[in-house]
Amino acid sequence: MPASTSARQVAFHEVDRKTGERIHHRKTADDKDVEAEDVAKGYEYEKGKYLVIEPEDLKRLRLPGQKTMMLEHFVPRDDVDPAFFERPYFLIPKDEAQARTMATMSRALRESERVGLAEITFSGREHFVAIAPPADTDSPWLNMYLLRYEEELRDAASYYKDLKKPTVDKKQLTMAQELIKSYSEEFDPAAFKDDFEAALREFVQAKLGNKPLPKRAAEAKPGKVIDLMDALKKSLAERKSEHAAGGQAKTRRRKAA
Repeated sequence: MPASTSARQVAFHEVDRKTGERIHHRKTADDKDVEAEDVAKGYEYEKGKYLVIEPEDLKRLRLPGQKTMMLEHFVPRDDVDPAFFERPYFLIPKDEAQARTMATMSRALRESERVGLAEITFSGREHFVAIAPPADTDSPWLNMYLLRYEEELRDAASYYKDLKKPTVDKKQLTMAQELIKSYSEEFDPAAFKDDFEAALREFVQAKLGNKPLPKRAAEAKPGKVIDLMDALKKSLAERKSEHAAGGQAKTRRRKAA
């Protein structure tokens, strides 16, 4: 079962600005309407030339993993680059026997600090996945994380090849480490909200109710570009001042940068 949802997002449709009517897109070929039953998949093997692929053709492939997901590789969880992770799912047992098996594997993976790797076919394609226990240490279940294949990731070196490798000043590094330590805290995902989504909903509700539109918050003017060391010193001084005053630091400090 999908472990994430996009239902919270405000969705828009294309409409006619003059009439407010929704715009519908027609399926056409050579300026002629095409019925739904005549629509097939096509692979473009040359510019403007397509090989027609029928659903029955794809079913004949019979890829392994359509019914069973084989866990044959277990790797340290820290070895999997976060860039590979794409989407989370819940694995739901069908009966008590599966539930016991899942609980055993969940604890084994947690205590060994490893994740299982496998491939599974769904939605008409084969997918690379990782099986791991959830962050909740009391949970006996397992999560499945959709991973990207290596060929889907771009080579970072091609983007940085023309840049000169910078040197790191030891004093600045020490100051930066001290700043990070000072601002370190437990991860609390609930503290991060989609502010744009909330503003968008407020805007839509105001438009619907013919109420004054919410005023846009003034953006802070960018400060004068200063030396990194000066910026680190200033941030640390502000942090120490907060502690001295007994103030509680905000969880989110996105604007501090």
